[in-house]
Formats: sequence, C-alpha cells, structure tokens
Amino acid sequence: MTYKTSGTCSQAINFDIVDGKLTGVKFIGGCNGNTQGICRLVEGMPVTEVIERLEGIKCGFKETSCPDQLARALKQAL
Repeated sequence: MTYKTSGTCSQAINFDIVDGKLTGVKFIGGCNGNTQGICRLVEGMPVTEVIERLEGIKCGFKETSCPDQLARALKQAL
C-alpha cells in the first residue's frame, strides 16, 4: 500500500501488511537516517503495536511526524 503523507518532510510511505504484521516499510523523502531507523524498528511488528507506539508523536512545532503518519496510514489500512 502507498500512503500519501501530510504535514511532514516525507511525501509518502509504502508498506505491506502480512498476517497482521508490518513489512516492507519505506518512506519516500524525509530525513533519510531517521526514516530508515523507523523502518528497521517496525519491520515484522504487529500492526496494532506499531500504531500504539507511534501514534501522536510530533516533530518539533508540527502537529504530526513521520512516525505518526505511519500510524495514521496503518489505521487507515485496517
């Protein structure tokens, strides 16, 4: 699935959900090191746990962040 982000430096997030677990996460744009770190940390995690951990994280003065956008994308996918 591809999710178009809003309010962040990244433009989109690609991911798959297999048997309730997150796989193949890739951010398009954004802070390369940070988004790579997020992708590696959440790989293989249950989708509900990823949402629980990342939802509501803000980036500086912004109302959202790349992790929060991933949580929103996953909620939409469910």
